[in-house]
Amino acid sequence: MFHVPGQPMSEGIETDAVIVGAGPVGLFAIFELGLLDIAAHVVDILDRPGGQLTELYPEKPIYDIPGFPVVSAQELVDRLMEQARPFNPTFHLHQTVEQLERLLDGRWLLVTSAGVHFTTKVVVIAAGGGSFQPKRPPVPGIEAFEGRSVFYAVRHMDDFRNQDILIVGGGDSALDWTLNLQPIARSVTLLHRRDVFRAAPDSVNKMRALVEKGEVNLVFGQVSSLEGEEGQVRAAIVRDNEGKDIRIPATRVLPFFGLTMKLGPLANWGLNLNENLVPVDTEKFETSEPGIFAIGDINTYPGKLKLILSGFHEAALMSRAAAKIVNPDKPVVFQYTTSSSSLHKKLGVI
Repeated sequence: MFHVPGQPMSEGIETDAVIVGAGPVGLFAIFELGLLDIAAHVVDILDRPGGQLTELYPEKPIYDIPGFPVVSAQELVDRLMEQARPFNPTFHLHQTVEQLERLLDGRWLLVTSAGVHFTTKVVVIAAGGGSFQPKRPPVPGIEAFEGRSVFYAVRHMDDFRNQDILIVGGGDSALDWTLNLQPIARSVTLLHRRDVFRAAPDSVNKMRALVEKGEVNLVFGQVSSLEGEEGQVRAAIVRDNEGKDIRIPATRVLPFFGLTMKLGPLANWGLNLNENLVPVDTEKFETSEPGIFAIGDINTYPGKLKLILSGFHEAALMSRAAAKIVNPDKPVVFQYTTSSSSLHKKLGVI
């Protein structure tokens, strides 16, 4: 079920758990909580589930999800949504949690920017790095081309088919899309300030191999201006490292200058923070406030790896600790989904 601002809904909602963030880790938390009979509502600032994956990289291939040699970001989110469906979560989209306070009975009161009030026993923060937006490069007039021929994410690869593509950046996103768009593009130029890349070494090696074969153009310098009209880029003027101006034909420009992360209201919730991350223990993934958990990229602990699969593990352990708060008189019994008839019934497979 989805709820967006402007649709009528009871002002006060009582629930077992509120998950803040509908990225892949938040979606898997619905499943893990559901196995333990914990109902969840999910709040997200975006207008659809998926978080950073579907907002910025829906067609980007992911290679380190167990059981999937390769899966697109959108397909992973679609499958997580399908997995969570038996537990009937309600999504409150395009809104943020603006207020959080503990009630006298130990529960939590949350109020969203859309005026929705939740009373809940546990809060699960799965907000990734907080809210985010791509960094805009310092190119005069670039705003006129954004959304028409300048993009900060690849949502549909077919939009780039048979185009002259200029990719700007030296990190994983720039290199990944250089490799993935090259087979379908008319031409691909990778532009970076210098001949040093922050991307995975394997991606850099593959890019250099394409450059040697003449299938990718590699240029060092910075974009100084764009040519075009009515939102359509025709070419980019690049100042190279020798101070010369180069005109590079381009009908699509992809600047990858990273993301600006903002914790937003979460920074005012009274939690202990460490460099805008939430410290947790590694037994329950609980924060400094009992009953508030943090999983995924938003948390920090010794040995933390910012991987989706790490967030999945954290969601599983968090849910067992949450169950002891939601149903304190009910023992938490460990069961395997492969053999438990009661879990099969919950999942609708019998």
